[in-house]
Amino acid sequence: MSKSRAAAAVVKRGSGKSVSKRLRSYWQLYLMLLIPVVLTIVYKYIPMYGIQIAFRDYKASRGMWGSKWVGWKWFERFFSAPNCVRMIKNTVLLSLYSLLWSFPIPIILALLINQLRFNKFKRTVQTVLYAPHFISTMVVCGMLRIFLSPSGGLINLIAGTSIDFLSESSAFRTIYIASGIWQDAGWGIIVYMATLANIDASHYEAARIDGASMFQRIRFIDLPELVPQIVLMLIMSVGSLMNVGFEKVFLLQTDLNKATSDVISVYVYQQGIENAKYSYSTAVGLFNTMVNIVLLIAVNKITSKISDDVSFV
Repeated sequence: MSKSRAAAAVVKRGSGKSVSKRLRSYWQLYLMLLIPVVLTIVYKYIPMYGIQIAFRDYKASRGMWGSKWVGWKWFERFFSAPNCVRMIKNTVLLSLYSLLWSFPIPIILALLINQLRFNKFKRTVQTVLYAPHFISTMVVCGMLRIFLSPSGGLINLIAGTSIDFLSESSAFRTIYIASGIWQDAGWGIIVYMATLANIDASHYEAARIDGASMFQRIRFIDLPELVPQIVLMLIMSVGSLMNVGFEKVFLLQTDLNKATSDVISVYVYQQGIENAKYSYSTAVGLFNTMVNIVLLIAVNKITSKISDDVSFV
C-alpha cells in the first residue's frame, strides 16, 4: 500500500470515531478551546440580557425586573426626534466616506512597499507608517486643533489665511477622514504584507524572465493573492460601518460643526452618560447595532457569491 493510501485509510478510520472517543483522544485540545469559549460566553453573551433595558422604563432604584415594560416606546421617540434623520445621515456618510477613502490605501501601500528591494529602507518605511497608530486619539485631536488653529496654525500659515477649520461644518468630514488615514493606514498594511511575504519568489523570477513589468507583476501575482484578505477585511469593515469613532468625533465636535459631526455614537453617550437616560440610549445603541448586523450579513452573502469570480486578468 502506498503512503497516500495509508494516510487516506488513517483519516477514514479517524473520521469514523464517535464524539466521545474524539473527546477522549484529543481532550487537551478541547480543554484549551474551552477557555476562550467560556470567556466569550461570560463577557459577551451573558451581558446581552441587559438589552431588555431598551424595552423598559429602567429605574436604578427598581432594578431590571422591577422597571416597567414599555415596548417600542424609546425607538419611537428616537425616530420622531427632530435630529434623528441628521444623525443617521451623518453617521452613514461619515462611515461610508471613511470606507471608500481609507480601505484602498493600505492595499496600495502594501503593494508599493512590497516592490522595495532594500530591506533596511523597507523596514524604515514600515516603521514610519506604523508609528501614528500608537498615538492616542486624544493626542491626535490635540495635534489637529494646533495645526488647524486660525491663529498660528500650520495650515493657515502655509495658506496665508486665518480660517477656523474646526468651526466649518463642510470641513469636518475631510478632517476626520484624512486624520484617520494618516493614523491607521500604516497599521492596516500588516495583514496584506504578511500575505505578500508568503508568495513564492519563483513566481516573480519567472515573471521577470517573461518580461513582465512591475505593474504586470502586481496585477497578475500580487493582487490575486490578496483577494481573500481584501474580501475578509471588507466584510469586517462593513460590519462596523455604523460605528463611527466616538472619541475623535466627540473631541473635535463644536456647536458650529454639528451639522456634519452629530452622529449616533456621540448621541448615545450624551443621552446615556450625561443625561442618565439609560433605556433611551440603549434603544438607540441597539438600533445602531442591528443595522451593523444586517450590513454584515448582506455583505458576507454578496462577497461569498462574487469572490470566486474576481479576476484581475
